[in-house]
Amino acid sequence: MKAVVMAGGEGTRLRPLTSNQPKPMVPIFNKPIMEYTIELLKAHGITDIVVTLQFMPQMIRNYFGDGSDLGVDLAYAVELEPLGTAGSVKNAEEHLDETFLVISGDALTDMDLGELLEFHKKKQSMATIALKSVDNPLEFGVVIANEHGQIERFLEKPTWGEIFSDTINTGVYVLEPEVFEYIEKGTAVDFSKEVFPKLLADGKPLYGYVTPKYWCDVGNYEQYVQAHQDVMDGLAAIEPPGIKMREDVWVGDGAYVDPSADIAGPVVIGQNARIEKDVELHEYSVIGNNVVIRSGTHCHRTILWENTFVGNQAHLHGAVVGKHCDLRNGVRVSQGVVIGDECVIGENAVVNHDVKIYPFKTVDSGAVINTSIIWETRGTRTLFGKEGVTGLVGIDLTPDLAVRLAMAYGTSLPKGSDVVLSGDVSGPSRMLKRAMIAGLNNAGINCRDVRVMPAPVNRFNIISGQRAGGIHVQVSDADSQVVTVNFYDSRGRDIPEADKREIERYYYRGDFRRVYFTEIGKAGFPARSRDDYAEGLLRAVDTDIIAERGFKVVIDYAHGSASLTFPTFLGALGCEVISLNAHTEEDRLSLTPDEREGRLRELADTVDLFKADLGVLINNSGERADFVDDHGQLISRERMLMIMVDLVSRHGETGRIALPLSVSGVGEVIASRAGREIERTKLSPRALMEKAGESGVVFAGAEDGSYIFSSFMPAPDAAATFCRLLELLARDGRALSEIRLDVPESFTAQRNTYCSWERKGLVMRKLIERSTGSEVEMLDGVKYHENNGWVLVVPDPDKPVFQVYAEAQKSAMAEKKVDDIIDFINSLV
Repeated sequence: MKAVVMAGGEGTRLRPLTSNQPKPMVPIFNKPIMEYTIELLKAHGITDIVVTLQFMPQMIRNYFGDGSDLGVDLAYAVELEPLGTAGSVKNAEEHLDETFLVISGDALTDMDLGELLEFHKKKQSMATIALKSVDNPLEFGVVIANEHGQIERFLEKPTWGEIFSDTINTGVYVLEPEVFEYIEKGTAVDFSKEVFPKLLADGKPLYGYVTPKYWCDVGNYEQYVQAHQDVMDGLAAIEPPGIKMREDVWVGDGAYVDPSADIAGPVVIGQNARIEKDVELHEYSVIGNNVVIRSGTHCHRTILWENTFVGNQAHLHGAVVGKHCDLRNGVRVSQGVVIGDECVIGENAVVNHDVKIYPFKTVDSGAVINTSIIWETRGTRTLFGKEGVTGLVGIDLTPDLAVRLAMAYGTSLPKGSDVVLSGDVSGPSRMLKRAMIAGLNNAGINCRDVRVMPAPVNRFNIISGQRAGGIHVQVSDADSQVVTVNFYDSRGRDIPEADKREIERYYYRGDFRRVYFTEIGKAGFPARSRDDYAEGLLRAVDTDIIAERGFKVVIDYAHGSASLTFPTFLGALGCEVISLNAHTEEDRLSLTPDEREGRLRELADTVDLFKADLGVLINNSGERADFVDDHGQLISRERMLMIMVDLVSRHGETGRIALPLSVSGVGEVIASRAGREIERTKLSPRALMEKAGESGVVFAGAEDGSYIFSSFMPAPDAAATFCRLLELLARDGRALSEIRLDVPESFTAQRNTYCSWERKGLVMRKLIERSTGSEVEMLDGVKYHENNGWVLVVPDPDKPVFQVYAEAQKSAMAEKKVDDIIDFINSLV
C-alpha cells in the first residue's frame, strides 16, 4: 500500500506563521504537522510514501530527507506551478500503480486508516472520501451521502443557505489508479470541484466513510490553537511530547522549571526550556524547545515556538509567538496576537488584541500597537453583511478603515479602472466617501464622484458609462449612527459573494496594490449624471399614456436625495404633484419604526385630503418605496408586491417574473391568470438582481419594498418603480384601491430564532432528515411544501439565528407552522 502526502500548501490564512515556511512545517507541540501525518501512516503499516511539494519545497526535503529517520521511504514530486489537489497527485502518477491513499500533510488526525481501507474494499469503490461531522461546515466542502455511504452530492465551501449536511470532506481519500483518467496532466485540477463530480456524473462507485476519530484542518489561527487544546484535553489519540510529570503537565528532556514557578495545566514544556523564578504558566500554554522565560512572567493560553526569549514581568495571554523572537521586560501581548519569526518587541511595549506582526520586525520600547504593522489576516468570520459593510460611524466605520477598504476593493480591480461613487447628504457619508476616494486613487483607480445622489443614479452611471463598479455610502434608514457602504459590479448590481471574499482577503492581509506616482488614480465630478439618468428613465417608460391619464400623486421624499432627481423627470409625466419633505436634511434621513409609521400616516392623510390617485414614500437610498392607495389606505409591502405582479402580468412586457422563496405563493396564482411564469430565487438582494438580469425576466421584487424593472436596470430603483407603476395603472384603467381589493389575500408569518454558529450545520441536517414525506426545495435553506402551505427555514448569514417563514390558509395556521419549527430548532440547540 502506498500513500500520497499533499504538502504543497502555502497556508495564507495562517500568516505570519507561514510567511517564511510552508504550512506542513508549522509546529504542533514542537514538531511539524506533517510529521504527525507520517507517523500515522507508519502506524498503519504504510511506509512507501510520495510527498507532493510546491511552496518552499526544499525546506520540507531538508527536514524529512529520505524518511529513514522516521522509518519510512519518502519520494518527492515537485510542482513548478500550483496544480491543485488532483493535479499534484497526477504529478506523482509514476509512483502509483495500485490502490493508494491520499492524505493532507497539514491537518491533524488520528483517523483509523485501516477501517477506511477496509470500507473502500468492501464497497468496491473507485474513490472513497473520509468524511467528518463538524459543528461549522461553512469553510469546508460539504458531502451528502445516502445511508449506504454512496455519495449523492458535493457542495464546495457553501453559503449557510446551501448547507444540508454537517459531514465535510477531510481531504483523506482512498483511490484506484483509474482515477488518473479523469485528471489532465500538467493542469490545475481539484478533486472536490472537478474529479469527484465527474466520477459521480459517470456513475462510478464513489463512497464516503464517516470517521468518528479526531480530525482538525489547521487552516487558520483559531484552528491552530484549538488543535493544541484538543490534544491536551485528550480528544485525539496523540500524546504530547515529554515526560508526563502529573496528570496534565508534560516536560521535555533537559528542561528546567524553578520550584517557585506556578504551573496550572494542561501545559507542555519543550526540551531544554528554562522557566525561572515566580513564572506563572497556566492552562493550554505550550513552551517550545530552548525557550527562556524570565522571572515574574505570566503566560496563559499562549504558544511559544522554539528559541524564543521572554523577559521579566511580561504578560502573555492567548497569543502565538514564532521562533527566535525576543520579547523584552514588561511586554504585554493580548488575546489573538500572532507574532512572526525573529521579531523584537521592546521593553514595556503593548501589543493589543488580534494584532498580527510579520517576521523580522522591531517594535520600539513603550510603543502601543493597536493595528497590524505587517499585512495579515485576523481570522474574523466576515467583513461584509447582507447590506454591504455596515457599522457605527466613528467606531466600526472610521476614515482609516474606509481607506483600507477602498484600497482592498481597488486592488481587486484592474489598474486604471473607473469607479462611480455617491452618497447621501449626511456628514458621516461624505467623510467616509472622501476617504474611500483617497484609498481608490492610491490603488490606481479613477473615481467619478456623482456627489449626493440616490443609489440608482450610481448604478445607472456604471451601466451607461461601462465603469468597472461603484460605491454608495449612506446612513441607515433606521439609525442615523449606522452607516452602510455598498459595492456594485460592472452591471450596477450588488457585488457577488466571491468578490466580497476577495476584498476581505486583501483587506485582512493588508495586501494592497501600490502604484507608481504617475499611476495614481484621478478624481472627477461628472456634470450630467443626474440628467443622463432622467433621460434614460424616460426612455424606458411610455410618458404619453401617463400624461394622458393625468395622475395626481403625493410624494414624500423623506429629506433624502431622491428630491434632487425626481424633479428632472416629473414634468415629462404630466402629473400633478404634491411634495412632502422635499429638501435634503442630514439629521432627518433615518426614521425609527414609530417615525416611519407617523410619516406613512401623514402621507395617507395627504392623499385623502387632496383626493390623489396614490402616495409614495421614498427611502434614503432611493431604492425602496411604500405606497398609499387613492382611498388613503396604506398598502403593506407584501400586498404591494402582489399588486405589482398582477399589473406586470396583465400589462407588462412579455417575460417571466422573479420572486424570492420567502414570498407568498399567491404570486403564482396571480401570474397564472395571465399565463405568466414565476421563478424563485434565493433571499439575498444579489440573487434577485442576478435573476433580473437574465434574458426573459421582466420584473423582480421582494417583500422589503424593492422592485426591479429589468428593461431599465437590473437593480431596485424607487423612481423607476414609480414611473412604471403609473404606466401600468394607466394601461389598466382601474384605481389602485380596486386592484388592491382584487388581489387575493395571503397569510404568511415570519420570525427569527437563535442558534449558535456551531450548531447551524447540525440543525440543517436534522431539518433535512425531518422532511421525509414532504416535497422539499433546497435552493436557499430548506423549504417544505405541504398541502395547506409551506415552511421555509434559512440560516442567517450574518447573525447566529435562523429565519423561519411560513404560509397557510389562515394567519393562525401560518403562525403555528413557524412555532413548530422554532420549537424543533430549540430542541436541538
